[in-house]
Amino acid sequence: MDDKNIMEDLLLTTKGVIDLYMHGAVESSTANIHQAFSSAFDDALCMQDNIYKQMTAKGWYQTESVPQQKIQQTKQKYAPTC
Repeated sequence: MDDKNIMEDLLLTTKGVIDLYMHGAVESSTANIHQAFSSAFDDALCMQDNIYKQMTAKGWYQTESVPQQKIQQTKQKYAPTC
């Protein structure tokens, strides 16, 4: 397994952990549990951001630019109707 694959695995795992921590915070029954999940969530987000930045710097995570017109169309499509 090369470095790129290891980083991809780390990123996917971190994203999964973030999802679990978010749900833990939302569903927590006490303030202490909520704080523990929220703190872990923040730490995991920071870790995810660092992994993403390292992958981007190496050209291993590329994003595609979207034309502004397409963004506006999507905003209009999902705008509240009330």
